Amino acid sequence: MAAFLGVGGSVMTVPLMRRRGIEMSRATAMANPLSLPVALAGTATYVALSATSTPAFGPWHVGYVDVRAAAALVVGSRIGIRVAALWIGRIPDRIHAKVYLALLIVVFGAMVVR
Repeated sequence: MAAFLGVGGSVMTVPLMRRRGIEMSRATAMANPLSLPVALAGTATYVALSATSTPAFGPWHVGYVDVRAAAALVVGSRIGIRVAALWIGRIPDRIHAKVYLALLIVVFGAMVVR
């Protein structure tokens, strides 16, 4: 479901762990490793779906996957991980949870508008 929606696995697991009483920093830390397999499965699916047709999106595409966008996401993720590591444990749990929810709402809104 997460790959279909274009989001990482933590969107599904963090709210579940929060309902079980796990603090936000621990819930996000445990859920983040799920993002890589979800991203790889989603990418492989979009490449496989293009095998039955011949999309002509240009030279920077492998099937339906834009290689430049994938590279930008990888670089941005690495930078984000480094920056976020400085803040982990310093943000109060209640604020962390509210900011996480706000980000989910913004992403949902962007998906609806597009």
